[in-house]
Amino acid sequence: MPLRALTGLHINVKAFEPEPLLMLSVYLIVMGILLGYLAEQQKHLRAEKAFVTGILSRVRVELGLTGTIQQIFGELILMYRASGVMVASQEIHSERVFVGELMNSNGRGPSDFRWLESGSRDAKTYLEDFTGEVCYASIQGDRWTTLAIDAGGNVVPVDNPAPISQLRSAHAFDSLVTVKFLFGSEWRGRILLFNPSWRGDKQEELRFLLDLVHQVGPAIYNVYLLHRLRRRAGAAERARFARELHDGAVQSLIAVEMQVDVIRRQAEADKPIGGELGRIQGLLREEVLKLRELMQQMKAIDVDSQRLLGVLNDTVERFQRETGISARFVTDLVELDMPQRVCREILRIVQEGLVNVRKHSGARHALVRLGANGGKWSLTVEDDGKGFPFTGRYNQDRMDEDGKGPMIIKERVRLIAGELTVESNPGQGTRLEITVPRNGDVPHEF
Repeated sequence: MPLRALTGLHINVKAFEPEPLLMLSVYLIVMGILLGYLAEQQKHLRAEKAFVTGILSRVRVELGLTGTIQQIFGELILMYRASGVMVASQEIHSERVFVGELMNSNGRGPSDFRWLESGSRDAKTYLEDFTGEVCYASIQGDRWTTLAIDAGGNVVPVDNPAPISQLRSAHAFDSLVTVKFLFGSEWRGRILLFNPSWRGDKQEELRFLLDLVHQVGPAIYNVYLLHRLRRRAGAAERARFARELHDGAVQSLIAVEMQVDVIRRQAEADKPIGGELGRIQGLLREEVLKLRELMQQMKAIDVDSQRLLGVLNDTVERFQRETGISARFVTDLVELDMPQRVCREILRIVQEGLVNVRKHSGARHALVRLGANGGKWSLTVEDDGKGFPFTGRYNQDRMDEDGKGPMIIKERVRLIAGELTVESNPGQGTRLEITVPRNGDVPHEF
């Protein structure tokens, strides 16, 4: 370019001085490092969130408590390439101790989770007061390296490694992580992860494990509570079946035997026996109906959302045929997306409600209605009988406080996270209202 053509250009010579260029370069480098760090942290947080979500998805009560623990511990072993995981828990009131383990089978993957024989001495071995909420320890030679985190995520000094040494006398390991948990006022315990391999900073990993236990622990505890509730409901139903058989069929058969003896004597004396035979026939008919109801309640139910409406309609129609009580099933639903476990409990509730109508209400009419109201399923069972021995609307909490209401139905409603309301007008009838959340956030069966 000719020299005279450059005379019109204005060049900022200061922009090319070494010092400003150096400062700008340093600034860009620092910004790049910060952006890279933030991106890496975001990636790490996404990975942790995905892992927690995956763990929570393993909490499936249909697997049972043992199966759920198997799934979760298996994920921990794979994530940390650990040699094994143990859980030790103690029921606070009874001081019973339960210990279970899942070991990595020679690097071939997790074995089956199993519960070990345990006693009160295991409380000292596994539940001794380790420092902090989560504690890491590793040994080289005779020297322990430790790191402990409190509930706030702060580092606390480990003054006494004796509990860890005592644990090592029962289990061979080179490194260990223990995480404490507490479920209400009922259970305390500790999870032990043997020989983990760390992916990053130990302190951050310990905080993550503490957070993981805090998030997943309550879900596992809910599995336990549901299992206990089901056992109680099952025990109550078995006791009721036994009571029904004893107070119903057995007593009635004894009465029939006595009446047959009376008829035999009347026949020997050439007295009319038609009336006695009629009473016996009526008694036997009533007991056959009761036994059918018991058998129906004891029968395993295989019903899903596609079959529920038809099965409910058939149940109500059969009730009307067998009892002579006018009964109808009403619904404005055409299709259902109800979980199968909820379908089964809804059918059981209807069966139990109709049995109560026949046995206790003296009703002439009964109505069963299934519908949807906003985010909830709605089931009502009502009759025009004599009602409960109380007046007004009672929710489940109030019935529990006063010891009122249908016990079996209350337990079944709890199993599906539902709400029960009973409206009773003595001499005018009873109305049971059950609502169940539709969002799927209800317990699975154990």
